Amino acid sequence: MKAAAARQARALTAMERVSRYFSDGTGRILSEEERAVENVYIQKMERERMEKMKKKAEKERAAAEKATASEKKEESQKN
Repeated sequence: MKAAAARQARALTAMERVSRYFSDGTGRILSEEERAVENVYIQKMERERMEKMKKKAEKERAAAEKATASEKKEESQKN
């Protein structure tokens, strides 16, 4: 009996989460087309964020290589 009640509570919680993801914030459930548009927008934003992070990492890597190269150059000039 307790297991059935716990299973029902988990199912209810899962359904609440799903409906929350597919609502527009006013309690209205989004249609399939609206969800598709929202998913495309989210994917676009994630792709742009990943590209931005990749560019930043490349810049940091280039700066680190430049710093390492200048340190080696200074060290070789001292010797």
